[in-house]
Amino acid sequence: TPVVPAPAAKAPAPAPAPTPAAPHQKTQSVRTSPVVRDLARKKGIDLSTVTGTGRGGRITRQDLESAGAPAIAERIIAPPPIAASVSFGEDKEVKIIGLRRKIAEKMLESVQRAPHFTYVDEVDATELVQLRNNIKGIAAEYGVKLTYIPFIMKALVSTFRSFPTVNAVMDEEKFAMTIRGEVNIGIATDTPQGLYVPVVKNVESKSLLELAAAIADLTARTRAGSVQLSELQGGTFTITSVGNIGGRFATPIINHPEVAILGVNQIHDRPMVIDGEVVARKMMYLSPSFDHRVIDGAVAARFVSALKKTLENPASLMLELR
Repeated sequence: TPVVPAPAAKAPAPAPAPTPAAPHQKTQSVRTSPVVRDLARKKGIDLSTVTGTGRGGRITRQDLESAGAPAIAERIIAPPPIAASVSFGEDKEVKIIGLRRKIAEKMLESVQRAPHFTYVDEVDATELVQLRNNIKGIAAEYGVKLTYIPFIMKALVSTFRSFPTVNAVMDEEKFAMTIRGEVNIGIATDTPQGLYVPVVKNVESKSLLELAAAIADLTARTRAGSVQLSELQGGTFTITSVGNIGGRFATPIINHPEVAILGVNQIHDRPMVIDGEVVARKMMYLSPSFDHRVIDGAVAARFVSALKKTLENPASLMLELR
């Protein structure tokens, strides 16, 4: 609302005595979580300048995003313009250009170079759902929304220890596979401008809360078109999830030069026979695709079986502090 100045002829009213409380409040300790402190440090935000909207004045991730951050020096991926809506009965040609064209070319290269095969298995996610429900409130107190993806990422890290060739990339010129020593997981992200895959780096060294915070930050900036180019590179494995839309399973295309991708699908109630009795369970299909040049069917089946075992007994993931 614009401020209307007082008429010049009137003498100004006496100014009220200044209240020194506001400057003093800035010197008080800032209430927030270690995750938010770390994120603020990375973004270059002074927490003493941020007003907390959480419980008891606690500063949350949303408060940081509202406060803004300094401009980054690295090149930014600007989203291509969204095509205006077209009335029925009209034809309109849409050029595939820029980064979207590069993504399309990479998909075509992946299909042409790597003989894909998909292996589908189902997971009883009942205990996983219970575990997330038990601790998502704690995560919320730290300003973090806890989804299922961080649990799946930690389960993948555990499984890669026994199946390191799945966390690998191909060098087509040398026709050699490089087994990566770090776990950098791409998260396929649906945006108004199309599909992008921001990468969470060094998953093996992050906690569940740190992963949840990193995923929320990366995907939000990807949808806003402000993700850095380096954050779309360096992946060693990719997760694609259509569960929030409702799909039961899919056959995903490998994100070349990686050698595997995991399709995560909807968790749904289904009657299952447990100890001779029919009970309702939370079931979920996993549908990973593999590069058959370097990963045999038996290896893929054992990998998925080991991943399934971990997800069905998710309490073990709580031991993975890092």
